[in-house]
Amino acid sequence: MIAAVAYGEVFIPAEGQPTVEPELPLEAALARAAARSDRSAFARLVEIHKRVVYGLCLRLLQDGEEARDAAQETFVRAWSAIGTYDPAQPFAPWLLRIARNHCLDLVRRRLPASRRVDLDAEGEGERAELADPAAPRADERLEKAETASTLGVAVAALPPNYREVIHLFHVEQMSYKEIAATLEVPIGTVMTWLHRARAKLRDALGPKEQP
Repeated sequence: MIAAVAYGEVFIPAEGQPTVEPELPLEAALARAAARSDRSAFARLVEIHKRVVYGLCLRLLQDGEEARDAAQETFVRAWSAIGTYDPAQPFAPWLLRIARNHCLDLVRRRLPASRRVDLDAEGEGERAELADPAAPRADERLEKAETASTLGVAVAALPPNYREVIHLFHVEQMSYKEIAATLEVPIGTVMTWLHRARAKLRDALGPKEQP
């Protein structure tokens, strides 16, 4: 559905197959072709990434209709800026940065000017202790309870940056490096946010812990 919305009227694929440069990774080659106004190549990128873009928008905005609109706007902006993409870098983090920045702008606009502060959780300056023996149990619980309503409520209650790292790591299975590139923060910050997000989820889901 998103693909049709994203390029149904805005992006009209050219006839025939997109021109892909074989020496480049597929997505980088598609992006380079799109930068040469190959709309069919960009349509393939939309098809590849529509789910992850929508998922991130939904996680941040927590509204399905607004997330669909934000996903469409993400692809519109990506098409306009495709010439700035560096084919030497992974495509997904570049695209997800566009989605994230747009969604955070939307969230900020919901608030009165006096309440528009940094949307990241406070107190992120120090590095958390990552050698947490409970972390494996938290990972197992996240995998087993992904569809549980209690987990959904707990994740929705997290600060936006914590929601993002949980979604990108556990749902999209992105690496620390990819997440860091997407959120434009150091890898250590990603690890700290993920650690603290897991801790908050363990607290929220505490009654389910086995003695």
